[in-house]
Amino acid sequence: MGEASPNPPLGSRILVTWIELTVVGITGGVLGDAVGGPPGFVVYLLTTLVTIAILFHNVNALVAWWVRASDEE
Repeated sequence: MGEASPNPPLGSRILVTWIELTVVGITGGVLGDAVGGPPGFVVYLLTTLVTIAILFHNVNALVAWWVRASDEE
């Protein structure tokens, strides 16, 4: 394996997370508004779940980086 850099890729991870959240939020908003009513609420709930999944995935990527970096020391 290659040696991990001394600092995590925090800037790029923040940018990727922001882009993912923006795309999911806009898409969910447009779909929820287009559908409306109870199905629109389901779209809202799905958008919320995907948003949480994106946050967990990106935090997990940073934690995994820190664990790999500490193992290599």
